[in-house]
Amino acid sequence: MSKNFDCIILGGGPAGLSSALYALRSGLKTAIVDVDAIGGAPINYCEIENYLGFSKIQGFELCEKFENHVDEFEVEKFPYEEIQNVDLISPTKKITTLNHEFSAKTVIIATGAKSKKLNVKGEIENIGRGVSYCAVCDGAFYKDKVVAVVGGGNSALEEALYLTKFTKKVYLIHRRDSFRADKIVQNRVFENKKIELVLNSNVVEILANEKVNKILIENIENKKISTLEIDGIFPYIGLEPNVELFCAQLKQDKNGFIITNELMETNIKGVYAIGDVRNTPLRQVITAVSDGAIASVEAAKYLMNLENTAIRK
Repeated sequence: MSKNFDCIILGGGPAGLSSALYALRSGLKTAIVDVDAIGGAPINYCEIENYLGFSKIQGFELCEKFENHVDEFEVEKFPYEEIQNVDLISPTKKITTLNHEFSAKTVIIATGAKSKKLNVKGEIENIGRGVSYCAVCDGAFYKDKVVAVVGGGNSALEEALYLTKFTKKVYLIHRRDSFRADKIVQNRVFENKKIELVLNSNVVEILANEKVNKILIENIENKKISTLEIDGIFPYIGLEPNVELFCAQLKQDKNGFIITNELMETNIKGVYAIGDVRNTPLRQVITAVSDGAIASVEAAKYLMNLENTAIRK
């Protein structure tokens, strides 16, 4: 079934929802297409403390507010679409899914990023059996158990703190001797008696007997291998962009993130990238929302110029 729009937004997280709001307010016929649920990664955040206007709010609640706001306008949403092909090169862009063929003159990519893997033995085969990338989703399964969190940024430290609500102990493993997380978050970790720091260390193997029961860690300084007995492990070592569908069509940086200018324009006319999927210096909900506003305003200008050019011809 063919569906034509002025603007198609790939991804329904904060960046995509913000983009939809500004596109709709510009009078563009707009669709949000997502391979998952509308709301994006922040749905799984236990609490957000740095979004302006809310001293503390659950990720799900904030995304729900975003979606409800957009729903006040006539936006068509297509969640859980299995995307089979994306053509961004042609003047009229086409996104083919299992159920529809979408076309539009402008496409805004807001597909976000996913957690990086540790790439160690025992990781992939034990996903769902003690390896998890979402403390909010799975934390309650570890009541009175021992878990490990790997990473040194805000996500790792915040999830370690969240897990202490359920577990009796959390090992926080980081490859350096200091953290890059915000100082306020670091202080909370240092004050939490349930968290034990394991610094200058890397996880080298995850062991399981039906479920994860041990990890091997290597001390970076002396290369000594030691064993930690745990019931689960949560890696938070960074992000990689969700670009598999169109990576051959767009310019990307060395880490795979889509390169844009300050107007969110990619190397292809009429195609924009916003939020965590682009080469941004900061990946936060508030910056994703800002990206979305900029991209849709620019998309509206681009379409107006196309229309004026056609009229003059």
